[in-house]
Amino acid sequence: MMKIVGIATLCAIVNVVNAADRPSRINEYVILEGHTEKNFIKSPVPHEYVQDHEVPKEHNWNNVDGKSCLTHSLNQHIPQYCGSCWAHASLSALADRIKIARNCEGDDINLSIQFVLNCGGGVAGSCHGGSHTGTYQFLKSYGYVPYDTCQTYIACSSESKEGFCKDVDTTCTPVNTCRTCNTFSDNGGECTALEFFPNATIAEYGVIREWDMAKRVKMIQKEIYTRGPVATGIQAAPLLDYMGGIFDDADAPKQTNHVVSIVGFGEDNGVPYWHVRNSWGAYWGENGFFKVKSGENILGIEDTVAWATPGQFTLQNIPCSEDGKMCGGVEHGKAHEYVDPSVYLMAKE
Repeated sequence: MMKIVGIATLCAIVNVVNAADRPSRINEYVILEGHTEKNFIKSPVPHEYVQDHEVPKEHNWNNVDGKSCLTHSLNQHIPQYCGSCWAHASLSALADRIKIARNCEGDDINLSIQFVLNCGGGVAGSCHGGSHTGTYQFLKSYGYVPYDTCQTYIACSSESKEGFCKDVDTTCTPVNTCRTCNTFSDNGGECTALEFFPNATIAEYGVIREWDMAKRVKMIQKEIYTRGPVATGIQAAPLLDYMGGIFDDADAPKQTNHVVSIVGFGEDNGVPYWHVRNSWGAYWGENGFFKVKSGENILGIEDTVAWATPGQFTLQNIPCSEDGKMCGGVEHGKAHEYVDPSVYLMAKE
């Protein structure tokens, strides 16, 4: 006698089969030995000067009066696999805050993820995992991060043997910080390290901690609403086949193995949610984004929220020749100083 299988049961069976066929994934969230400082805070933080009633029910930095204040979406898995979600999420959130500070205008300033893979291995991470807070500590101590036109992403780090990684140099050297190559090597071309290049710095960074979940959610909302996107860890396995909508499975695992950035929050039919950007490409999810119900720590999304504020960032470069061998004087450079919102918001109060 044939047994009738319900749709829900059938879907569950298919998901189990699909999961069984998947290759095992590495844990991309790793705290390295050199990561010792999760907070560097000097200024007042938003929950200290923003009142609860001042936070709207919905705010999305990807749609501010019809305009996006986010930098472009990324895919950490091309040109080959690299477990560098932690760098993608942390640098995207920082770049977004730079864009917000520029009133969401002008050409996007995107930061070099490959530089962090080349130089931040002992503190930030590698293709075999790292952390958003480790990235912020590394950049604060190192002093700057170049723009991505200095060092494009190749999905390699020194320990990775994936694809062509074993054949490329990812050591932390001047040419692996900012470079340009003038022509084909057969024509006598060579790659040159640039002495002057556009870059950004970090002023402060920190982790949002609060035992009371309702208060923690409000603190995260205030941080996002006031200063911009944040980075956070999640459990990614239940999202591999995400096809849209609000993920609200309270029974889903919460152990962190992936890092993403929260770019906004909202409410749909009474269900509050986080609007989140992933680093798996725009083909995945809702054009690279997904939603998770907020307030219940689903997927562990509210456990490890961290933020960073820019320090300075280059708006006018120090010009160099096309081959990078001749650069102008420092008087031609112009660094913009980030002003933390606490300066004027507290003054207003």
